[in-house]
Order: sequence, then structure tokens, then C-alpha cells
Amino acid sequence: MRIAVFSTQPYDRRFLDRASAGTAHRVTYFEERLSPRTVPLADGADAVCVFVNDHLDRAVVTDLRRRGVRLIALRCAGFNNVDLAAAEEHGLHVVRVPAYSPHAVAEHTLALILALNRKIHRAYNRVREGNFALDGLLGFDLHGRTAGVVGTGQIGAVVARILLGFGCRVIAHDLRPDPDLEAAGVAYRPLDDLLAQSDILTLHCPLTPATHHMIDAAALGRMRPGVMLINTSRGALVDTRALIRALKQGTLGALGLDVYEEEADLFFQDLSGTVIRDDVFARLLTFPNVLITAHQAFFTEDALTNIAETTLANIEAFASGGELVNEVTTDLLA
Repeated sequence: MRIAVFSTQPYDRRFLDRASAGTAHRVTYFEERLSPRTVPLADGADAVCVFVNDHLDRAVVTDLRRRGVRLIALRCAGFNNVDLAAAEEHGLHVVRVPAYSPHAVAEHTLALILALNRKIHRAYNRVREGNFALDGLLGFDLHGRTAGVVGTGQIGAVVARILLGFGCRVIAHDLRPDPDLEAAGVAYRPLDDLLAQSDILTLHCPLTPATHHMIDAAALGRMRPGVMLINTSRGALVDTRALIRALKQGTLGALGLDVYEEEADLFFQDLSGTVIRDDVFARLLTFPNVLITAHQAFFTEDALTNIAETTLANIEAFASGGELVNEVTTDLLA
């Protein structure tokens, strides 16, 4: 098959080249994101391979089908950037990588929690400047604290088990409770109860119309004063402006983000020599109790290997007429 890969970084090419070695597939790489402007680059391709910030609305999907594309291969777990209804109407199959490495994202989640709690980012800068004072670096024991996990799929389940290992009381919310987690000591609660009881709240659910801005001003108002909020899932799960108001008021104690709802214009590129024009993002950077990483939670050798291998396996299954075990349909939006 002829495969057009969009949003290509050097590491994408390295791992995809390794996974496709020895196959008959012809892979063409583009640094550009897939959008209405760049869709002509897919001319002659049987499949497009896309990432989280590629834009596949109805117009793009329609144009892809007109150009002969038959498969959309996501090299990520999320699918909120694809108009699935349009894909089904035009006969395009959509496949994803549902579990590239839950451990990678889960471990990064804990890294954010630990760094924010013990002020590692601030301590690092102080010591480099010769400042060895401890004022302002006070943290708390994770042991005995209540940690709320929203979404206990593969990533959320790993996070919950790690938090149990720290001695946290772990509560969770999910439409489908995990009996293995319940047996391990995780207690499922309605979302409002989880918000009210959690000292640490971490989000691990997909972005759908039902979860868009699930953490808004009202949700923040139901949380404990001083709560730590972590989002390593999808940026638009939270209302960023509401977060800023809560940070200014002091009701939100700490915020760790690996995703941002307007990240497409920022992440995966070097903007160190330019002015950040996103005033909301720039405001977030002014808070000492906010720690932001640029969508790197997935970024491990293991995860990138699994992403590339699963992506190529999805494409090979389509090419050979096999079962698309990782296909995404509108049923998942229900």
C-alpha cells in the first residue's frame, strides 16, 4: 500500500522505517499536519497515517476519499480529531493504536504528581542559582492521601495501581468499573463524589462530546480547596480559562498538564526564538504551582516501538483483508 504519513518528526520516521522494513508498503513522510490546505499531499495514497493534531473534519475526510484514500491509520489512542460519521459515510476505515504503552503515560503522570508535590522544578532552578533555602518547597506525603482517577482504561488502571503502591486511598470514576481494580482496593464513586473527596485528581478518559470541558468552573467549585489536578489525556477535557481563575483564587493548589486544548499551534515544534502568541497558555506559565510538558507522556522507546508496530499491523490487516481489531467506529461515541 501507498502510505502518506503526516506530522512526521525524525523519531516517527526512525520507528516507522524499522517497523515497515521488509514489507511491500511504500511510505512517504510529510512534516506538515493534515488539514484542508495539505490534503493534496495525500494524492495517490491508499492510506494516511496521522497523529493527534492532524485535522480530519468532514471536508478533509471527503477530500481524502475523493483522492482515493481508503484507510485512516491513527498512530495514537485518541480519535477526537476524526469525523467518524463522515468516514463511515464515505467508506473509509479508521484504525488506531489503543494501547501503545499505558505504562509510559502512567509513569509520566506520577512524575508530574511527584514533581509538583515536592516542587522539584523550582528546587532544580534554585540550586543551580546557589539558593539552598527550603522556604516555599513544602510538600506532603502521598501515603494516606485520597487520589481520584477519572477513567480506568488501560492507562488509568496502571495509574491507580501505582498510586495504591504509594499507599494512597484510590477512588475512581468510569462508566465500566474494573473488577480487578475493585479487588485491589479501588473504590468507584460518582463523579461529583470523586471531585469532592480527592486530594489529587488525574484524568485518563477520551475526549468525546460528553467529556468536553468536564472539568469546568462548576466542577472546580466542587473540588477540595488546594486539590492537585493532572491531565495527561486530552487538553479539552478541561476549561483552561476556568483553571486560571481557580489558580488565581488559590482554590486549585497545583496543576500538571501534558496536554493543552490549543496545543496544535504550539507543541511538537521549537518556538524558543519566537513570541508565544497564545495569551491563555502564556498566563499558565506564570504560575509557580503549574508544571507543563509538551505532550511527551507517550515518549518512550517502548511506546514508540509499539506505536509503529501496531500502526503497520493495522495497515497490513487492511491490505490483506484481515480483521481490523483496532478499528474505530461511531459506536465508540455512544
